[in-house]
Amino acid sequence: MPNRAVILGCEGTHLTKAEHAFFRAVDPFGFILFARNISDPQQLKSLTSSLRDAVGWQAPILIDQEGGRVQRMSPPHWRAYLPAYDQMLRARDPMRAQYLRNRLIAAELYDVGIDVNCAPLADLVEPQTHPVLKNRLYGSDIETVVEAANICAAALIDGGVLPVLKHIPGYGRAAVDSHLALPRVSVSPADLTERDFAPFRQLKHMAMGMTAHIVFDAIDETAPATTSAKMINMIRSEIGFDGLLMSDDLSMEALSGTPAERATATLAAGCDLVLHCNGKLNEMRVVAEACHPMTQHADDRANRALNLRKPPDDIDIAAYEAEFKALLG
Repeated sequence: MPNRAVILGCEGTHLTKAEHAFFRAVDPFGFILFARNISDPQQLKSLTSSLRDAVGWQAPILIDQEGGRVQRMSPPHWRAYLPAYDQMLRARDPMRAQYLRNRLIAAELYDVGIDVNCAPLADLVEPQTHPVLKNRLYGSDIETVVEAANICAAALIDGGVLPVLKHIPGYGRAAVDSHLALPRVSVSPADLTERDFAPFRQLKHMAMGMTAHIVFDAIDETAPATTSAKMINMIRSEIGFDGLLMSDDLSMEALSGTPAERATATLAAGCDLVLHCNGKLNEMRVVAEACHPMTQHADDRANRALNLRKPPDDIDIAAYEAEFKALLG
């Protein structure tokens, strides 16, 4: 029987008995961690081990460890990183710095049992890009963004960590924060195809991806991409992405309806997996109940992605860190 089509969080730094029993009964595809779940390396290793023990297999454990404002593992136990866009502008060799940054991040993740990072981002910097997103991005031109995204993904894989491409099919034009409200984009299909969707078309080979909670009026003015069958079909057909497709966090206020209704709509639209992040057990129960086992297509995509997991290549961490610092001046 395939896993349930959901990725879940947990509330604190250690699993409760209730959480352990719930995860064992529900059998989610994987888990995602946040700063609330993290205190130090030994605790984090124990937590990732407990999560996998609950489901009885080497389930993927995700995190958002982009660097900059979005890094759940922080000093003093882990390195601090510049926001990605700031680093791209500052580094003497931006692409080499991009590789080193993400290879060091991968080493930190792998060491504590985390094997999926929700990066790279292929959204384009636009004049109106909301500040919550802008300095997380890699640039404003398609060529730079595609190269930086490919390098990020390669560095993570070299470090034993799977990448997740986001936010498909493009969040750069959003002028509001989808954590708080629903962004809408009103430009022509031709503009979307030529610009917003273009980086994702060139990155369609990636094995895992995440949707954007954003409405594209020209394609479906009634629903954000995550819950729009028209948009998911476009991601699969026009963009050509055939990797494992998960929603962005269902807890974000861009989505309407109850948590269960959001989960149902996401899977009905064609996403392979629902991502639910807030770790609230009562809410997770109703979300999980709304999620069916993964479809055969989703299970096949998941297996293709997980088969890319490998032990990290052997590197001199101190030498990489010294080179990285030198590139940033």
